Amino acid sequence: MPKSSNRDKILTEGLRVVHERGFAGASVRDIVQAAGVPQGSFTNHFASKEAFGLEIIDLYFAASWALIQKTLRNDELPPLQRLGAYLDANTERLSPAGMRHGCLFGNFSAEASEHSEAIRRRIVEIFAQVQQSIAYCLEAAVRAGELPAGFECGEAADFVLTSLQGALLLAKAQRSSAPVERLKRVLFSKVLN
Repeated sequence: MPKSSNRDKILTEGLRVVHERGFAGASVRDIVQAAGVPQGSFTNHFASKEAFGLEIIDLYFAASWALIQKTLRNDELPPLQRLGAYLDANTERLSPAGMRHGCLFGNFSAEASEHSEAIRRRIVEIFAQVQQSIAYCLEAAVRAGELPAGFECGEAADFVLTSLQGALLLAKAQRSSAPVERLKRVLFSKVLN
């Protein structure tokens, strides 16, 4: 089995450190210390902390995309069941830390998008892909007769994404999954009913 490279260690441990402490709160020293590599390794592999930030955003998105494929874009499941599974999977993904770390994309939106145009643009692109995946799922629900013809899938997908990010932010502050559970309950009983 090949030995993990310093770059991989920095990315993996750096993602964990940034998710726990925030982008500004995680120094390069904290990141290399967690990775167990010399400080010079960071500058050998990343042109800047911003470049590193973009790479951990993509690493986190790879896991998010796998979750989207398994839920929202999984044509084997009934569409609205997929949406519920996606909401549940977001809660499960953040629960091991008691919801305290929140969604990395939401964290970067709040913390780094004002200071880095490249990070802001990447987060906007990711949110657009998530919104499109929710819309894809809702369009399938219309075709399956789970939602009425003429249902505004794009508008509703925007609403779901915005509500989910807000619920995840509240869940982070409250250190409870209750806001996401409430969103799911209201979404399915009032909005998608």
